[in-house]
Amino acid sequence: MAGEGAARRRGPWGVPALRPVDPVVPRPAEQPASVEHLWGEPVAADQLAAAERGYLDCGPAERLLWERLSVFEGAFGPDAVHEVCAYGALPAEHVAEVLERVAPLALLPVDDLFDGEPAGPRYWMPHPMRAVGARRLTARGDRGTVVPRHRAWCVKVARRAADWWQLGRQIDARDLALRELPGLAAAMDPTTAPLSPGAETEAAGAAVDIVVSLWFLWVACGRVTEGRTRLRHALALHPGPEPARALWLAAFLELESGRPEEADPLLSRAWAAAVRDGDEGCFGLLAHLRGAIALYRGRMREAAAEFREALALMGAEPEFGPSRQGCRVALALALCRTDPEGAQEALDEADREYDARRAWAGRDLAADAWAHHARAELLAWDGVPERAAEYARRALREHLRIGSAVGAACAAELLAQMRALDGRHTSAAHLLGAVDLLRTSVFDTSYRPAAYCAGPRGRGGAALRDLLDDPELRRAYEEGARRGLFALSAEA
Repeated sequence: MAGEGAARRRGPWGVPALRPVDPVVPRPAEQPASVEHLWGEPVAADQLAAAERGYLDCGPAERLLWERLSVFEGAFGPDAVHEVCAYGALPAEHVAEVLERVAPLALLPVDDLFDGEPAGPRYWMPHPMRAVGARRLTARGDRGTVVPRHRAWCVKVARRAADWWQLGRQIDARDLALRELPGLAAAMDPTTAPLSPGAETEAAGAAVDIVVSLWFLWVACGRVTEGRTRLRHALALHPGPEPARALWLAAFLELESGRPEEADPLLSRAWAAAVRDGDEGCFGLLAHLRGAIALYRGRMREAAAEFREALALMGAEPEFGPSRQGCRVALALALCRTDPEGAQEALDEADREYDARRAWAGRDLAADAWAHHARAELLAWDGVPERAAEYARRALREHLRIGSAVGAACAAELLAQMRALDGRHTSAAHLLGAVDLLRTSVFDTSYRPAAYCAGPRGRGGAALRDLLDDPELRRAYEEGARRGLFALSAEA
Protein backbone atom coordinates (compact mmCIF):
# COMPACT_ATOMS: atom_id res chain seq x y z
CA MET A 1 0.00 0.00 0.00
CA ALA A 2 2.80 2.38 0.80
CA GLY A 3 4.35 1.69 -2.60
CA GLU A 4 1.02 2.47 -4.34
CA GLY A 5 0.68 5.74 -2.42
CA ALA A 6 4.18 6.80 -3.44
CA ALA A 7 3.40 5.98 -7.07
CA ARG A 8 0.25 8.15 -6.99
CA ARG A 9 2.15 11.12 -5.53
CA ARG A 10 4.94 10.84 -8.11
CA GLY A 11 2.83 10.28 -11.22
CA PRO A 12 2.32 7.17 -13.31
CA TRP A 13 6.04 6.42 -13.86
CA GLY A 14 7.31 7.68 -10.50
CA VAL A 15 9.59 10.37 -12.09
CA PRO A 16 8.91 14.06 -11.23
CA ALA A 17 9.63 16.87 -13.71
CA LEU A 18 13.11 18.33 -13.29
CA ARG A 19 12.24 21.91 -14.35
CA PRO A 20 9.31 23.95 -15.69
CA VAL A 21 8.63 23.37 -19.37
CA ASP A 22 7.23 25.89 -21.89
CA PRO A 23 3.64 24.72 -22.56
CA VAL A 24 4.14 25.18 -26.33
CA VAL A 25 7.06 22.74 -26.37
CA PRO A 26 6.10 19.07 -26.07
CA ARG A 27 6.98 17.57 -22.68
CA PRO A 28 9.86 15.08 -22.89
CA ALA A 29 8.75 11.46 -22.64
CA GLU A 30 8.96 10.35 -19.03
CA GLN A 31 11.02 7.24 -18.38
CA PRO A 32 9.86 4.35 -16.18
CA ALA A 33 11.46 3.94 -12.80
CA SER A 34 14.43 1.57 -12.70
CA VAL A 35 13.63 -2.06 -12.12
CA GLU A 36 15.63 -4.75 -10.34
CA HIS A 37 15.08 -8.47 -10.75
CA LEU A 38 14.93 -10.06 -7.31
CA TRP A 39 14.34 -13.82 -6.93
CA GLY A 40 13.36 -13.91 -10.59
CA GLU A 41 10.70 -11.20 -10.34
CA PRO A 42 10.88 -7.51 -11.40
CA VAL A 43 10.75 -5.04 -8.50
CA ALA A 44 10.50 -1.30 -9.18
CA ALA A 45 12.69 1.22 -7.38
CA ASP A 46 9.66 3.00 -5.89
CA GLN A 47 8.48 -0.31 -4.40
CA LEU A 48 11.85 -0.78 -2.75
CA ALA A 49 11.79 2.81 -1.50
CA ALA A 50 8.35 2.32 0.04
CA ALA A 51 9.50 -0.89 1.71
CA GLU A 52 12.56 0.92 3.05
CA ARG A 53 10.39 3.64 4.54
CA GLY A 54 8.22 1.03 6.20
CA TYR A 55 11.29 -0.63 7.67
CA LEU A 56 12.63 2.67 9.01
CA ASP A 57 9.30 3.40 10.71
CA CYS A 58 9.66 0.21 12.79
CA GLY A 59 11.19 -0.13 16.21
CA PRO A 60 14.36 -2.15 16.91
CA ALA A 61 12.56 -5.44 17.64
CA GLU A 62 10.36 -5.14 14.55
CA ARG A 63 13.37 -4.36 12.35
CA LEU A 64 15.21 -7.37 13.72
CA LEU A 65 12.32 -9.72 13.00
CA TRP A 66 11.79 -8.17 9.55
CA GLU A 67 15.41 -8.94 8.70
CA ARG A 68 15.27 -12.51 9.94
CA LEU A 69 12.01 -13.24 8.13
CA SER A 70 13.76 -12.46 4.84
CA VAL A 71 15.38 -15.92 4.82
CA PHE A 72 12.01 -17.60 4.14
CA GLU A 73 11.63 -18.48 0.46
CA GLY A 74 7.91 -19.21 0.54
CA ALA A 75 5.02 -19.05 2.99
CA PHE A 76 5.54 -19.73 6.68
CA GLY A 77 3.64 -19.92 9.96
CA PRO A 78 4.26 -18.84 13.55
CA ASP A 79 5.96 -22.14 14.41
CA ALA A 80 8.58 -21.57 11.74
CA VAL A 81 9.10 -17.97 12.93
CA HIS A 82 9.75 -19.21 16.48
CA GLU A 83 12.22 -21.86 15.33
CA VAL A 84 14.20 -19.62 12.98
CA CYS A 85 13.94 -16.10 14.40
CA ALA A 86 13.65 -16.44 18.19
CA TYR A 87 17.14 -16.03 19.66
CA GLY A 88 19.46 -13.39 21.03
CA ALA A 89 17.91 -9.93 21.24
CA LEU A 90 14.56 -11.37 20.11
CA PRO A 91 13.64 -13.99 22.75
CA ALA A 92 10.95 -16.59 22.11
CA GLU A 93 8.47 -15.09 24.60
CA HIS A 94 8.33 -11.84 22.59
CA VAL A 95 8.27 -13.18 19.03
CA ALA A 96 4.49 -13.58 18.77
CA GLU A 97 3.71 -9.97 19.73
CA VAL A 98 6.47 -8.60 17.51
CA LEU A 99 5.16 -10.70 14.61
CA GLU A 100 1.69 -9.21 15.09
CA ARG A 101 3.17 -5.71 14.71
CA VAL A 102 5.36 -6.60 11.71
CA ALA A 103 2.69 -8.52 9.78
CA PRO A 104 0.62 -5.49 8.62
CA LEU A 105 3.77 -3.69 7.48
CA ALA A 106 5.78 -6.39 5.72
CA LEU A 107 3.71 -9.57 5.24
CA LEU A 108 0.73 -10.79 3.27
CA PRO A 109 -1.69 -13.39 4.68
CA VAL A 110 -1.73 -16.70 2.82
CA ASP A 111 -4.42 -19.37 2.84
CA ASP A 112 -2.47 -22.53 1.98
CA LEU A 113 -3.58 -24.92 4.73
CA PHE A 114 -4.40 -28.40 3.47
CA ASP A 115 -7.34 -30.51 4.60
CA GLY A 116 -7.11 -31.59 8.22
CA GLU A 117 -4.30 -29.20 9.16
CA PRO A 118 -4.89 -27.15 12.33
CA ALA A 119 -6.08 -23.62 11.62
CA GLY A 120 -3.60 -20.81 12.07
CA PRO A 121 -2.14 -17.78 10.31
CA ARG A 122 0.26 -18.17 7.40
CA TYR A 123 2.32 -15.40 5.84
CA TRP A 124 4.37 -14.52 2.79
CA MET A 125 6.89 -11.67 2.52
CA PRO A 126 6.63 -9.75 -0.79
CA HIS A 127 9.87 -9.31 -2.70
CA PRO A 128 10.40 -5.57 -1.98
CA MET A 129 10.06 -6.11 1.77
CA ARG A 130 12.20 -9.23 1.60
CA ALA A 131 14.93 -7.41 -0.33
CA VAL A 132 15.09 -4.65 2.27
CA GLY A 133 15.23 -7.20 5.08
CA ALA A 134 17.85 -9.34 3.35
CA ARG A 135 20.18 -6.39 2.74
CA ARG A 136 19.85 -5.21 6.33
CA LEU A 137 20.39 -8.75 7.62
CA THR A 138 23.63 -9.00 5.66
CA ALA A 139 24.74 -5.56 6.81
CA ARG A 140 24.10 -6.53 10.42
CA GLY A 141 26.27 -9.63 9.96
CA ASP A 142 23.54 -12.06 11.09
CA ARG A 143 23.03 -14.03 7.86
CA GLY A 144 25.52 -16.67 8.93
CA THR A 145 23.37 -17.35 12.00
CA VAL A 146 19.85 -17.16 10.55
CA VAL A 147 20.44 -19.26 7.41
CA PRO A 148 21.66 -22.33 9.37
CA ARG A 149 18.65 -21.99 11.68
CA HIS A 150 16.37 -21.92 8.66
CA ARG A 151 18.14 -24.96 7.21
CA ALA A 152 17.68 -26.82 10.52
CA TRP A 153 13.97 -25.98 10.41
CA CYS A 154 13.78 -27.38 6.88
CA VAL A 155 15.38 -30.63 8.07
CA LYS A 156 12.62 -30.92 10.70
CA VAL A 157 9.91 -30.26 8.12
CA ALA A 158 11.31 -32.88 5.73
CA ARG A 159 11.55 -35.46 8.50
CA ARG A 160 8.01 -34.68 9.63
CA ALA A 161 6.74 -35.26 6.08
CA ALA A 162 8.66 -38.56 5.93
CA ASP A 163 7.14 -39.65 9.26
CA TRP A 164 3.66 -38.79 8.02
CA TRP A 165 4.25 -40.89 4.92
CA GLN A 166 5.26 -43.88 7.04
CA LEU A 167 2.18 -43.43 9.25
CA GLY A 168 -0.19 -43.55 6.31
CA ARG A 169 -0.82 -39.78 6.11
CA GLN A 170 0.50 -39.87 2.60
CA ILE A 171 -1.58 -37.16 0.98
CA ASP A 172 -0.78 -34.85 3.91
CA ALA A 173 2.92 -35.74 3.62
CA ARG A 174 2.94 -34.93 -0.09
CA ASP A 175 0.99 -31.69 0.40
CA LEU A 176 3.30 -30.58 3.21
CA ALA A 177 6.41 -31.28 1.14
CA LEU A 178 5.04 -29.46 -1.91
CA ARG A 179 3.88 -26.46 0.11
CA GLU A 180 7.24 -26.09 1.82
CA LEU A 181 9.24 -26.91 -1.31
CA PRO A 182 10.48 -23.34 -1.99
CA GLY A 183 12.24 -23.25 1.39
CA LEU A 184 13.27 -26.90 1.22
CA ALA A 185 14.78 -26.33 -2.22
CA ALA A 186 16.97 -23.54 -0.85
CA ALA A 187 18.06 -25.75 2.04
CA MET A 188 18.86 -28.61 -0.34
CA ASP A 189 21.46 -26.41 -2.01
CA PRO A 190 24.42 -25.75 0.33
CA THR A 191 25.58 -22.91 -1.93
CA THR A 192 22.53 -20.68 -1.35
CA ALA A 193 24.31 -18.46 1.20
CA PRO A 194 27.95 -17.73 2.06
CA LEU A 195 28.94 -19.72 5.12
CA SER A 196 32.02 -19.98 7.24
CA PRO A 197 34.30 -22.93 6.40
CA GLY A 198 33.21 -24.79 9.51
CA ALA A 199 29.53 -24.52 8.56
CA GLU A 200 29.93 -25.88 5.03
CA THR A 201 30.07 -29.50 6.17
CA GLU A 202 26.96 -29.09 8.29
CA ALA A 203 25.09 -27.40 5.42
CA ALA A 204 26.05 -30.17 2.99
CA GLY A 205 24.93 -32.84 5.47
CA ALA A 206 21.60 -31.09 6.02
CA ALA A 207 21.06 -30.82 2.26
CA VAL A 208 21.53 -34.57 1.79
CA ASP A 209 19.33 -35.27 4.83
CA ILE A 210 16.46 -33.25 3.35
CA VAL A 211 16.69 -34.85 -0.10
CA VAL A 212 16.73 -38.35 1.39
CA SER A 213 13.86 -37.61 3.79
CA LEU A 214 11.76 -36.58 0.78
CA TRP A 215 12.37 -39.91 -0.99
CA PHE A 216 8.62 -40.50 -1.30
CA LEU A 217 8.12 -37.22 -3.15
CA TRP A 218 10.68 -38.20 -5.78
CA VAL A 219 9.94 -41.93 -6.07
CA ALA A 220 6.24 -42.38 -5.29
CA CYS A 221 4.84 -38.96 -6.25
CA GLY A 222 6.35 -38.67 -9.70
CA ARG A 223 9.09 -36.04 -9.26
CA VAL A 224 11.87 -38.38 -10.32
CA THR A 225 13.88 -35.97 -12.45
CA GLU A 226 13.82 -33.23 -9.82
CA GLY A 227 14.84 -35.63 -7.06
CA ARG A 228 17.66 -37.09 -9.13
CA THR A 229 19.01 -33.62 -9.91
CA ARG A 230 18.83 -32.40 -6.32
CA LEU A 231 20.43 -35.52 -4.89
CA ARG A 232 23.30 -35.48 -7.37
CA HIS A 233 23.97 -31.82 -6.54
CA ALA A 234 23.82 -32.39 -2.78
CA LEU A 235 26.10 -35.44 -2.94
CA ALA A 236 28.59 -33.60 -5.16
CA LEU A 237 29.02 -31.01 -2.39
CA HIS A 238 29.04 -33.52 0.48
CA PRO A 239 32.60 -33.62 1.85
CA GLY A 240 32.37 -36.79 3.92
CA PRO A 241 31.57 -40.42 3.11
CA GLU A 242 28.34 -40.79 1.15
CA PRO A 243 25.49 -41.98 3.43
CA ALA A 244 24.11 -45.42 2.63
CA ARG A 245 20.51 -44.21 2.34
CA ALA A 246 21.52 -41.43 -0.03
CA LEU A 247 23.14 -44.01 -2.30
CA TRP A 248 20.05 -46.23 -1.99
CA LEU A 249 17.89 -43.30 -3.10
CA ALA A 250 20.30 -42.49 -5.93
CA ALA A 251 19.98 -46.08 -7.19
CA PHE A 252 16.18 -45.99 -6.85
CA LEU A 253 15.96 -42.77 -8.85
CA GLU A 254 18.12 -44.23 -11.61
CA LEU A 255 15.76 -47.19 -11.78
CA GLU A 256 12.69 -44.95 -11.89
CA SER A 257 14.38 -42.98 -14.67
CA GLY A 258 14.61 -46.16 -16.74
CA ARG A 259 18.34 -46.74 -16.20
CA PRO A 260 18.72 -49.95 -14.16
CA GLU A 261 22.28 -50.39 -15.39
CA GLU A 262 23.16 -47.13 -13.59
CA ALA A 263 21.47 -48.36 -10.42
CA ASP A 264 23.58 -51.54 -10.08
CA PRO A 265 26.92 -49.91 -9.10
CA LEU A 266 25.13 -47.53 -6.74
CA LEU A 267 23.56 -50.53 -5.00
CA SER A 268 27.01 -52.01 -4.41
CA ARG A 269 28.28 -48.73 -2.95
CA ALA A 270 25.16 -48.40 -0.79
CA TRP A 271 25.66 -51.89 0.64
CA ALA A 272 29.31 -51.10 1.48
CA ALA A 273 28.27 -47.81 3.09
CA ALA A 274 25.58 -49.58 5.17
CA VAL A 275 28.18 -52.04 6.43
CA ARG A 276 30.57 -49.19 7.19
CA ASP A 277 27.93 -47.16 9.06
CA GLY A 278 26.24 -50.11 10.76
CA ASP A 279 22.91 -49.07 9.20
CA GLU A 280 21.01 -52.33 9.56
CA GLY A 281 17.74 -50.76 8.43
CA CYS A 282 19.30 -50.07 5.04
CA PHE A 283 19.76 -53.76 4.19
CA GLY A 284 16.01 -54.25 3.87
CA LEU A 285 15.81 -51.19 1.62
CA LEU A 286 18.54 -52.59 -0.61
CA ALA A 287 16.89 -56.02 -0.87
CA HIS A 288 13.61 -54.35 -1.86
CA LEU A 289 15.39 -52.28 -4.48
CA ARG A 290 17.17 -55.34 -5.90
CA GLY A 291 13.73 -56.90 -6.23
CA ALA A 292 12.40 -53.81 -7.99
CA ILE A 293 15.31 -53.90 -10.45
CA ALA A 294 14.71 -57.58 -11.17
CA LEU A 295 11.00 -56.85 -11.67
CA TYR A 296 11.88 -54.03 -14.07
CA ARG A 297 13.97 -56.46 -16.11
CA GLY A 298 11.25 -59.12 -16.12
CA ARG A 299 13.16 -61.57 -13.90
CA MET A 300 10.17 -62.59 -11.81
CA ARG A 301 11.68 -65.43 -9.76
CA GLU A 302 14.69 -63.33 -8.84
CA ALA A 303 12.41 -60.43 -7.91
CA ALA A 304 10.24 -62.64 -5.70
CA ALA A 305 13.29 -63.98 -3.86
CA GLU A 306 14.59 -60.45 -3.21
CA PHE A 307 11.22 -59.21 -1.95
CA ARG A 308 11.03 -62.16 0.47
CA GLU A 309 14.50 -61.29 1.74
CA ALA A 310 13.45 -57.66 2.16
CA LEU A 311 10.48 -58.74 4.28
CA ALA A 312 12.80 -60.79 6.48
CA LEU A 313 15.20 -57.86 6.92
CA MET A 314 12.98 -54.79 7.27
CA GLY A 315 11.41 -55.58 10.64
CA ALA A 316 7.84 -55.26 11.85
CA GLU A 317 7.53 -51.47 11.48
CA PRO A 318 10.03 -49.90 9.05
CA GLU A 319 10.76 -46.33 10.08
CA PHE A 320 11.85 -45.29 6.60
CA GLY A 321 11.26 -46.33 3.01
CA PRO A 322 8.77 -48.77 1.49
CA SER A 323 6.35 -50.38 3.96
CA ARG A 324 5.88 -54.08 4.61
CA GLN A 325 2.49 -53.81 2.92
CA GLY A 326 4.17 -52.31 -0.14
CA CYS A 327 6.80 -55.04 -0.15
CA ARG A 328 4.14 -57.77 -0.08
CA VAL A 329 2.31 -56.12 -2.95
CA ALA A 330 5.58 -56.02 -4.89
CA LEU A 331 5.94 -59.75 -4.22
CA ALA A 332 2.43 -60.27 -5.61
CA LEU A 333 3.37 -58.34 -8.76
CA ALA A 334 6.38 -60.62 -9.23
CA LEU A 335 4.24 -63.76 -8.80
CA CYS A 336 0.98 -62.87 -10.54
CA ARG A 337 2.10 -64.13 -13.97
CA THR A 338 3.88 -67.27 -12.81
CA ASP A 339 2.26 -68.26 -9.49
CA PRO A 340 -1.26 -66.77 -9.21
CA GLU A 341 -2.00 -68.57 -5.95
CA GLY A 342 1.19 -67.24 -4.40
CA ALA A 343 0.33 -63.75 -5.65
CA GLN A 344 -3.12 -63.92 -4.07
CA GLU A 345 -1.59 -65.11 -0.82
CA ALA A 346 0.83 -62.16 -0.86
CA LEU A 347 -2.08 -59.76 -1.40
CA ASP A 348 -3.97 -61.33 1.50
CA GLU A 349 -0.89 -60.91 3.68
CA ALA A 350 -0.68 -57.26 2.61
CA ASP A 351 -4.27 -56.76 3.77
CA ARG A 352 -3.42 -58.38 7.10
CA GLU A 353 -0.40 -56.07 7.42
CA TYR A 354 -2.75 -53.12 7.11
CA ASP A 355 -5.31 -54.57 9.54
CA ALA A 356 -2.56 -55.03 12.14
CA ARG A 357 -1.63 -51.33 12.03
CA ARG A 358 -5.08 -49.86 11.34
CA ALA A 359 -5.52 -48.57 14.92
CA TRP A 360 -2.59 -46.17 14.67
CA ALA A 361 -1.73 -45.76 10.98
CA GLY A 362 -3.52 -45.04 7.72
CA ARG A 363 -3.33 -46.84 4.43
CA ASP A 364 -0.29 -47.05 2.20
CA LEU A 365 -1.85 -45.49 -0.89
CA ALA A 366 1.08 -46.37 -3.15
CA ALA A 367 0.81 -50.02 -2.07
CA ASP A 368 -2.97 -49.91 -2.59
CA ALA A 369 -2.53 -48.66 -6.14
CA TRP A 370 -0.16 -51.49 -7.05
CA ALA A 371 -2.38 -54.00 -5.23
CA HIS A 372 -5.27 -52.99 -7.50
CA HIS A 373 -2.95 -53.52 -10.44
CA ALA A 374 -1.94 -56.98 -9.25
CA ARG A 375 -5.58 -57.97 -8.78
CA ALA A 376 -6.34 -56.73 -12.29
CA GLU A 377 -3.51 -58.89 -13.62
CA LEU A 378 -4.84 -61.96 -11.82
CA LEU A 379 -8.37 -61.39 -13.11
CA ALA A 380 -7.06 -60.84 -16.63
CA TRP A 381 -5.27 -64.18 -16.58
CA ASP A 382 -8.45 -65.79 -15.18
CA GLY A 383 -10.37 -64.52 -18.21
CA VAL A 384 -12.53 -61.94 -16.45
CA PRO A 385 -11.68 -58.78 -18.41
CA GLU A 386 -14.56 -56.65 -17.13
CA ARG A 387 -13.58 -57.07 -13.47
CA ALA A 388 -9.91 -56.75 -14.41
CA ALA A 389 -10.71 -53.43 -16.10
CA GLU A 390 -12.40 -52.14 -12.94
CA TYR A 391 -9.33 -52.90 -10.82
CA ALA A 392 -7.03 -51.42 -13.48
CA ARG A 393 -9.09 -48.22 -13.41
CA ARG A 394 -8.84 -48.11 -9.60
CA ALA A 395 -5.08 -48.49 -9.91
CA LEU A 396 -4.96 -45.70 -12.49
CA ARG A 397 -6.93 -43.32 -10.28
CA GLU A 398 -4.81 -44.03 -7.21
CA HIS A 399 -1.55 -43.56 -9.12
CA LEU A 400 -2.82 -40.28 -10.52
CA ARG A 401 -3.95 -39.21 -7.05
CA ILE A 402 -0.47 -39.50 -5.57
CA GLY A 403 1.30 -38.44 -8.78
CA SER A 404 3.09 -41.61 -9.95
CA ALA A 405 3.66 -41.36 -13.69
CA VAL A 406 5.23 -44.82 -13.86
CA GLY A 407 2.30 -46.48 -12.10
CA ALA A 408 -0.33 -44.50 -14.01
CA ALA A 409 1.18 -45.45 -17.37
CA CYS A 410 1.36 -49.11 -16.44
CA ALA A 411 -2.23 -49.20 -15.14
CA ALA A 412 -3.56 -47.31 -18.18
CA GLU A 413 -1.92 -49.76 -20.58
CA LEU A 414 -3.45 -52.69 -18.72
CA LEU A 415 -6.84 -50.97 -18.83
CA ALA A 416 -6.38 -50.35 -22.57
CA GLN A 417 -5.73 -54.05 -23.10
CA MET A 418 -8.92 -54.98 -21.24
CA ARG A 419 -10.94 -52.47 -23.27
CA ALA A 420 -9.51 -53.87 -26.51
CA LEU A 421 -10.42 -57.41 -25.48
CA ASP A 422 -13.96 -56.21 -24.69
CA GLY A 423 -14.26 -54.63 -28.13
CA ARG A 424 -14.14 -51.04 -26.82
CA HIS A 425 -11.43 -50.05 -29.24
CA THR A 426 -12.03 -46.30 -29.13
CA SER A 427 -11.56 -46.28 -25.35
CA ALA A 428 -8.37 -48.35 -25.72
CA ALA A 429 -6.99 -45.95 -28.34
CA HIS A 430 -7.76 -42.97 -26.11
CA LEU A 431 -5.80 -44.54 -23.25
CA LEU A 432 -2.79 -45.46 -25.38
CA GLY A 433 -2.56 -41.93 -26.75
CA ALA A 434 -2.66 -40.45 -23.24
CA VAL A 435 -0.04 -42.93 -21.98
CA ASP A 436 2.41 -42.19 -24.77
CA LEU A 437 2.05 -38.45 -24.25
CA LEU A 438 2.58 -38.87 -20.50
CA ARG A 439 5.79 -40.81 -20.99
CA THR A 440 7.24 -38.37 -23.52
CA SER A 441 6.37 -35.36 -21.34
CA VAL A 442 7.65 -36.77 -18.02
CA PHE A 443 10.72 -38.74 -19.10
CA ASP A 444 13.57 -37.98 -21.47
CA THR A 445 14.06 -39.72 -24.79
CA SER A 446 16.34 -42.38 -23.29
CA TYR A 447 13.58 -43.68 -20.99
CA ARG A 448 12.63 -47.32 -21.51
CA PRO A 449 9.48 -48.67 -19.81
CA ALA A 450 10.01 -51.66 -17.56
CA ALA A 451 9.61 -55.12 -19.03
CA TYR A 452 6.84 -55.58 -16.50
CA CYS A 453 4.99 -52.44 -17.61
CA ALA A 454 5.40 -53.45 -21.25
CA GLY A 455 3.60 -56.72 -20.49
CA PRO A 456 0.07 -55.57 -21.37
CA ARG A 457 1.07 -54.38 -24.84
CA GLY A 458 3.02 -57.57 -25.30
CA ARG A 459 0.17 -59.89 -24.26
CA GLY A 460 -2.48 -58.06 -26.25
CA GLY A 461 0.02 -56.79 -28.76
CA ALA A 462 -1.88 -57.76 -31.89
CA ALA A 463 -5.13 -56.21 -30.69
CA LEU A 464 -3.45 -53.00 -29.54
CA ARG A 465 -1.26 -52.62 -32.63
CA ASP A 466 -4.22 -53.14 -34.93
CA LEU A 467 -5.98 -50.22 -33.29
CA LEU A 468 -3.61 -47.72 -34.79
CA ASP A 469 -3.96 -49.10 -38.33
CA ASP A 470 -7.54 -47.83 -38.43
CA PRO A 471 -7.74 -44.10 -39.34
CA GLU A 472 -10.70 -43.56 -37.00
CA LEU A 473 -8.87 -45.16 -34.10
CA ARG A 474 -5.74 -43.23 -34.95
CA ARG A 475 -7.75 -40.06 -34.49
CA ALA A 476 -9.05 -41.46 -31.20
CA TYR A 477 -5.43 -42.07 -30.17
CA GLU A 478 -4.59 -38.41 -30.89
CA GLU A 479 -7.72 -37.26 -29.05
CA GLY A 480 -6.69 -39.29 -26.02
CA ALA A 481 -3.30 -37.59 -26.05
CA ARG A 482 -5.04 -34.21 -26.01
CA ARG A 483 -7.44 -35.11 -23.20
CA GLY A 484 -4.98 -36.82 -20.86
CA LEU A 485 -5.26 -39.58 -18.31
CA PHE A 486 -6.99 -37.54 -15.61
CA ALA A 487 -10.01 -36.96 -17.84
CA LEU A 488 -9.99 -40.50 -19.22
CA SER A 489 -9.72 -42.16 -15.79
CA ALA A 490 -13.19 -40.86 -14.94
CA GLU A 491 -14.85 -42.55 -17.89
CA ALA A 492 -12.59 -45.26 -19.36
